[in-house]
Amino acid sequence: MTKSACVLGVDLGTTSVKACLVDVKTQQIVASQKKDTYSDVPSELGSDGNKQDVGRIISAVQLCISRLPRDQLRRVVKIAVCGQMHGCMMWKQGDAWFQKQDMDRLVFYYCLSIYEIEIRYETKTVSHLYTWQDSRCSPEFLASLPTPRSHQALASGYGCPTLLWFCKYRPNDLTKYDRAGTIHDFFVAMLCGLDHPVMSVQNATAWGYFDAAAKEWNTELLAEAGLPLQLLPSVVTSGEVAGQLAAPWYAIPKGTPVMASLGDLQCSVLPLLSAPDVAVINISTSAQLCFELPKSYVPESEPPSASQTTECMPFMGDSYLSVAASLNGGNALAAFVRTLQHWALDLGCQVPQSKIWERTLALGAACTDEPENSPASARGCSVEKDSPTSDLAMGGMGGHESIMVINPTLFGERHAPEVNGSVRNIHCGNLKLGQVMRALCKGIVANLHSMMPRSVLQAAGVTRIVGGGSALTRNPLLLEELQALYKLPVTLDSRGDAAFGAAVAAIKSGVEGKHK
Repeated sequence: MTKSACVLGVDLGTTSVKACLVDVKTQQIVASQKKDTYSDVPSELGSDGNKQDVGRIISAVQLCISRLPRDQLRRVVKIAVCGQMHGCMMWKQGDAWFQKQDMDRLVFYYCLSIYEIEIRYETKTVSHLYTWQDSRCSPEFLASLPTPRSHQALASGYGCPTLLWFCKYRPNDLTKYDRAGTIHDFFVAMLCGLDHPVMSVQNATAWGYFDAAAKEWNTELLAEAGLPLQLLPSVVTSGEVAGQLAAPWYAIPKGTPVMASLGDLQCSVLPLLSAPDVAVINISTSAQLCFELPKSYVPESEPPSASQTTECMPFMGDSYLSVAASLNGGNALAAFVRTLQHWALDLGCQVPQSKIWERTLALGAACTDEPENSPASARGCSVEKDSPTSDLAMGGMGGHESIMVINPTLFGERHAPEVNGSVRNIHCGNLKLGQVMRALCKGIVANLHSMMPRSVLQAAGVTRIVGGGSALTRNPLLLEELQALYKLPVTLDSRGDAAFGAAVAAIKSGVEGKHK
């Protein structure tokens, strides 16, 4: 067990939270905890809305912290937080949180004759978290907004458009609050007792209406559009400290520096970008493929005139990533598994999702590319490997006409929000469950390939891909399809973890002092 200083990395993800302690000297994880949040809340907008319960998320992350070794928590010299990007929440300053004794921990220590009081935080006057998956901002509404002075185009689920939507359609709801930020900005403000939230350049850019080159909000445009400017967080360079821990927290000393929160994508990528010829793919709830741009890259002052399948996101320091960020990844697979479970219930059978995952992945792995009794096999026909038919049109099938083609865009895409998912080339020879599962995995990879094809990676000098993310590491079918379509070496690296990456970012930015 390490005796040296540690950094605490925390990731507030879309479906789960994770906390890990990383040794400052070795940059190795010495302890970690993860918990699903089960925080989704039904939206009054139906499928157009996507919101989560902030209190459940904050409770889940504190439960993770409470389960980390206490003697190692005492050695924490810096806290780094990251989380799901783009989304926003609001709160009332001075009435948003309060401290409370953790009675479960108090009883535990009393039984050991250790009289220490644990403090936890509870939320009070806060809104729901409106996540990156929220689609209340229709294309028509987005088109009615002023054009931002930023290289970042607007999309539904982004913080500033969501706030402007509330200004127009729910102004009374907005008057209840005087602060706004991502949920990880709120978490940092709560830990540090900040009067005003502090946001990193990474998260500010992901909100929209932020000039990344000048590092400032488009305040004139936002004020003209009716946004109360007091809602906007202060912005600092990614990697800077936002404040200090306001009180001892699960044995972490008061005064411990807390970094301004970072984006989960950037933190997932940081440990994996080991060389200029590396691209990183992360498939978790959503899916992203990215590589680092040359140091000379400077973002434009206006968004592109036409929709783009890739975007440039601030990385560490003044560097940028070229990113294909798909809204469809593990969430599309999870929707398929839930559908199977519901079908089974309709038939009078109860099957746990874990069993469905296990069985569908096994059946998919056993499938061959050429279904039995397929029309192509029966006719003895095939498609030439060099056919002009695109990978997207064929769903990454490599020319096999007989394979079911699934376009998995259940959640649309930012460059094409009106697009829905679709299935084609269905016949009686490709309806087995394993064939459908494999086709879905093919479709997820093919959709990402349509956004950032192999040719783009080659032009950037990329020679290999490093993969991470819970969906990719648990699903060998995705890995197989990724290798088949990109035709580049692909390796998995367990370090592609946002909580760990946040801790690494904190170490790289410098830790103040050493544990004694």
